[in-house]
Amino acid sequence: MKDTSHINPLENEAIYIIREVAAQFEKPVLLFSGGKDSITLVRLAQKAFYPAKIPFPLMHIDTGHNFPETIEFRDRLVKELGLELIVRNVQDSIDQGKVKEETGRYSSRNALQTTTLLDAIEEFKFDACIGGARRDEEKARAKERIFSVRDDFGQWDEKNQRPELFDMLNGQIDLGQNVRVFPISNWTELDVWSYIEKENIEIPSIYFAHKRKVFLRDGMIWSHSDYVYQEDHEEVLEELVRFRTVGDMSCTAAVFSEAADISSVVQEIRESTISERGARIDDKRSEAAMEKRKQQGYF
Repeated sequence: MKDTSHINPLENEAIYIIREVAAQFEKPVLLFSGGKDSITLVRLAQKAFYPAKIPFPLMHIDTGHNFPETIEFRDRLVKELGLELIVRNVQDSIDQGKVKEETGRYSSRNALQTTTLLDAIEEFKFDACIGGARRDEEKARAKERIFSVRDDFGQWDEKNQRPELFDMLNGQIDLGQNVRVFPISNWTELDVWSYIEKENIEIPSIYFAHKRKVFLRDGMIWSHSDYVYQEDHEEVLEELVRFRTVGDMSCTAAVFSEAADISSVVQEIRESTISERGARIDDKRSEAAMEKRKQQGYF
């Protein structure tokens, strides 16, 4: 039998954080991508307020280049749970001339989400945005506090974060500021998958091994899609792959895998020597890519 005893303290901490958000902020929102981390947050929020419904909406910043499986899952989940879903589209920001569509070999809409997100926060006057970032994912995220204060421009200053001692979370903010909240900040990828297995949580099919049209570039497995730039010499292959992390199709690489169910995925992660973010194409732009995006107002 697998030892999952360490999961309960993590679950308790996350539920405590989510309840603190509801208590300390006037208008919170849960940022939802349809990925495993945000799906886990939904389950934790259900537990935090049961038998009542989750008292805040979900919001998806949609790049328009998402995996169809993820969007189908997103819509079905919110319908089944009776949740409010707000969707704001990067395409609208492009059409309004606020951001410019990237072109070329490494073009992606991932970084363009920042403007759409900040506009949505202003539109709905959200003062706290709950996200699924974890400290184990990337160096910039390792610097995060659980309550991460952003200024009135949405910017993050890693040198100006509040101490969080003895689980004391300070939600007081000045006019114009807002807070990003990370309830599973102390979890690892394996913790998340172990929790999904323990709770029997449904997740999108792209997390499991399946045949998919892909091509190889820079040692990574890219999805073949109209949304992804591909050169003529890059051969389209059909391979058995799965995704460890889910962004949109232009920024998320697959991994070769035969893991077709949750227990197989958990075992595969236990044996892996490559980090989860190793399959994020957009992180390859520079070592400081994530930190720069966060300073500009990214999740």
